[in-house]
Amino acid sequence: MFKFPSSIRQKIMVGYYGGIVVLILITAFTLSELCYMERKVQFGEVISELFDSTLEMRRFEKNFFLYNRYEDYQENINYVSKVQGILDRNIREYKRLSIAPQLDFIKKALSEYKTLMTEFAATNENNLDKRMVLEKSIRQKGKEIVSVSEDVSKTERKRFQELLIKTQRTLVFLIISLSLVGIIIGHILSSMVGKPLRSLEEQMKLVEEGKLRTVSINSKDREIVSLIDAFNKMLNELELRQKRLIQREKLASLGTLLSGVAHELNNPLSNISSSCQILNEELEEADIEYKRELLSQISTQTDRARDIVRSLLEFSRHKEFKKESLHLKKLFEETIFFIKGEIPAGIEINVDIADDMSIYADKQRIQQAFLNLLKNAVESITDEGKIFIMAKKHIEKEEVEVDVDGENVCKYQKYRYVCTGECPIGKDTIDIEIKDTGEGIPPEILPKIFEPFFTTKDSEKDSVSRIDIRKGSGLGLYVVEEIIEENNGCIGVYSEVGKGTSFLIRLPMKKEK
Repeated sequence: MFKFPSSIRQKIMVGYYGGIVVLILITAFTLSELCYMERKVQFGEVISELFDSTLEMRRFEKNFFLYNRYEDYQENINYVSKVQGILDRNIREYKRLSIAPQLDFIKKALSEYKTLMTEFAATNENNLDKRMVLEKSIRQKGKEIVSVSEDVSKTERKRFQELLIKTQRTLVFLIISLSLVGIIIGHILSSMVGKPLRSLEEQMKLVEEGKLRTVSINSKDREIVSLIDAFNKMLNELELRQKRLIQREKLASLGTLLSGVAHELNNPLSNISSSCQILNEELEEADIEYKRELLSQISTQTDRARDIVRSLLEFSRHKEFKKESLHLKKLFEETIFFIKGEIPAGIEINVDIADDMSIYADKQRIQQAFLNLLKNAVESITDEGKIFIMAKKHIEKEEVEVDVDGENVCKYQKYRYVCTGECPIGKDTIDIEIKDTGEGIPPEILPKIFEPFFTTKDSEKDSVSRIDIRKGSGLGLYVVEEIIEENNGCIGVYSEVGKGTSFLIRLPMKKEK
């Protein structure tokens, strides 16, 4: 049983060598046909020469009878011998043909004809009766020889024409067959080689769209298998690097948190220190209620400090990705608390979120996304300004999707957002808007803000597109987008220079069924 090669290279080589073998066979067959035709042409020339010689034989025969010249008789006998020689030299060839009986007849008739001519030449001229009988027999025999030779010549020409037509048809058939074989072989190779490549291309597009994490194709070709393994290895490496980038950004956010938390911890620690100092001074006093009040204050401030540390630990601790129902307003209040120490006095944050509103996401990662967005909003405001945090249940009729300059643009209320990812649309989604009154982002830069290592932060504020590693790594919004999409959401942005920037985040309210 033939086992088809398990390699694209081998399949192509098999098809290539198969095509060469078919071409060689067709070439050999064509050469064989041409050689056969060459022999038929040569034999046709022999038959033509034979017929021409019989005609010359008859011509000298007639001249001899008319003029009774010995030279004409001699030429006649020479042509008889020539015809006999032609037949003797080609006896093997014509014995295989259907005209063999006719040629045998000519050979026999030539012998009789030659005998009669010799007898006529030897007969005395005065014996007129005998000469007339011999002349009549010679003429009849010569006529038969020429007639049969002419029939043989016509038959051979007809057969040669039939052979030409047959050869032409055979060559046309071979050309058509070769074309069909080439098309079939090409189709088979295209199917066996191109199909897995097309499938690989389709799956790569799905990977690009975020619908697949690895590529899997049912193919035994070594090249395809090696390519898939290398591609999946690259995807795994990219995923690992992406996690490292997120962790790096998280550590950067943690630095901001520590600064804010240090400020917040200072208040309860100062209160605890003051209460302990007063309690120590009043230790000998007999006012038990006052001492209990001081101890109660110490306990309250300790709980407050413990809650701050617990929140910090919860944010910084590495946990497995786990979605849960999160109280949205409380989540934002906790996030604002983390960066409270970094917010200048001139910046006001307004939160407009219903108490019963919740989202379904991983707390640690979604909080990191909100933290990055709030930090960006704070940094975009130079002196004084406001940050608005609003949320409402998504209403489908408020959104109309259009295509502007090749970008997917979502129209939400009065804003237009350049969207990333596939936005979940339905009754069970919440639209969260984080809006600032900062400097805004120029329209030529807006499509690039979610790209890795791109930042609008500049130490001298003279070029919004320059990357400055002292102010930002350019991973903030890239990480935000990754986190939002990881939680089955999407993020869009709208900005006007001098008026501010708005981010729209759409997230599911509950677990998808």
